[in-house]
Amino acid sequence: MDGPTEPRRIVLRNHLSLGDVITLTASLRELHEACPGRFETGVDTCFPDVWENNPFVSPVSADDPGVTVFQCDCPLIHESNTAPYHYIHAFTQHLAQGLDVHIKPRHFHGHIVLGEEERSWGSRIWELAGTDLPFWLIVSGGKHDFTNKWWSAARWQRVVDYFKGRILFVQVGEKDHCHPALKGVLDLRGETSVRQLIRLTYHSQGVTCGVTSLMHLAAAVPFPPEKPGLRPCVVVAGGREPAHWEEYPGHQYLHTIGALPCCTHGAAGSRAPSPDTTVANRTPPSASTQSMKAPRTPTTNARAACQNAWT
Repeated sequence: MDGPTEPRRIVLRNHLSLGDVITLTASLRELHEACPGRFETGVDTCFPDVWENNPFVSPVSADDPGVTVFQCDCPLIHESNTAPYHYIHAFTQHLAQGLDVHIKPRHFHGHIVLGEEERSWGSRIWELAGTDLPFWLIVSGGKHDFTNKWWSAARWQRVVDYFKGRILFVQVGEKDHCHPALKGVLDLRGETSVRQLIRLTYHSQGVTCGVTSLMHLAAAVPFPPEKPGLRPCVVVAGGREPAHWEEYPGHQYLHTIGALPCCTHGAAGSRAPSPDTTVANRTPPSASTQSMKAPRTPTTNARAACQNAWT
């Protein structure tokens, strides 16, 4: 009788954006749950914070002898308008085919793991404001590659104004991307690492954003034990991404697929004028540029910013 075989050692490589890597965490979980003990997996991505505390990640390097590097791609995306799949299926299907194993998604979210110590820490809002206020995360822009994922900053501002005194919004966003400043929020744009953003998501009551990495985090990051259930997430999606391809349970996915000429038969193209130069926003270009570079709320004024948002 043959003895147990050594696990196959592989490195999953993907250098796409944060949202893609969060989705890849689901595929790694599915691989190990379907094939326990058959693989030792390292990861090679641009966002190591995503993999912290992940029990399925091993210290396997691409330079180690006998290691196979698997380039994780998602060819299924080319069928996203017509085939009945979610983005979670894409990496999983490609991984199953490349490794010649049978795996399929069984969980409808990514897999972000917070350590016991992390879960015991107070929220960043408590650190800054001195009180543990409930809050929602908000994103007003995005990367420059797919600009029609953006919504008008003036419209995001109207959302914040409508809920003034009822919801504290915490604005987040990568410092090198376009995230116009909003008034009446706690401004943390450019002030969080990926891991800090994960912890902010963990403590948040909900998320509102476009089609971006934060919507994937909203699904992948668990709620604290005292708040079981699905984290609310309102996604202003427009016509760029098919709803069935992006939407998670508990999300309100607001889209225009089938409602506008540009996306009558499915998702539209990738680029559009900057939302801060559209007629809808009615903001002169000079003011638009200034808004993107508006000074952040100093952390010493965080308590006042929180108070202003509530009153």
